[in-house]
Amino acid sequence: MTSKLRVDAVLVQALIAGALSFAHLHDLAAAAGQTGWKAWAYPISVDLLLVAAWRRLRSDGSSRLAWCWFLVSLFASLGANVATAGFLDLAHPPGWLRFGIAGWPAVAFLGGTLLAHSPVPTASETRPMVEPEPTERVSTEAEHATQAETDVVAELEPTRPALAAAPAVPVPAALVEHARKLANDHHARTGQPIDTDTLRTRLGVPAPMADAIAAQLA
Repeated sequence: MTSKLRVDAVLVQALIAGALSFAHLHDLAAAAGQTGWKAWAYPISVDLLLVAAWRRLRSDGSSRLAWCWFLVSLFASLGANVATAGFLDLAHPPGWLRFGIAGWPAVAFLGGTLLAHSPVPTASETRPMVEPEPTERVSTEAEHATQAETDVVAELEPTRPALAAAPAVPVPAALVEHARKLANDHHARTGQPIDTDTLRTRLGVPAPMADAIAAQLA
């Protein structure tokens, strides 16, 4: 209930202030020689320009154009309120007042046109453009990175420890003599030197030891 009463009070206050300002503008225009419907059109023109400037400020943000015409219309409304309070002799209005009232329609038309049709910069227009980097530059950087990796691998390769040579299989001298006899016997029978597989089979030893024995017989 309190919220509704507060809103109603604000609306009543706004209606009273608007009616008084409207009447003051009408009286000032009539005193300057504007009669009939012309005197009523002046307050409508001032109030519409004030509302248009305020709407531009609220919807599109602060701008010099909107603030300029908002202050112009506010000064016209406030000036009419002050002028009709006895500061001017409305029975004999000064020449500058007649000049201002006569020129107001052109001023109001210009302000309304600018407020309605001036383009508003969008976010995409105000955002700085970022040019994409050329493809050649990206590929060149990738080639440099690959070459750098290759150089590092080449530098590290010699530092790797060499694999240790396989230790020699110990062979007893008696076994070597026995293998030599078998080799001589094989050569006497076949006319060819004994091969490692045959030697391993005849001796019954593993392949590494057979290779070591064959190396000593050679």
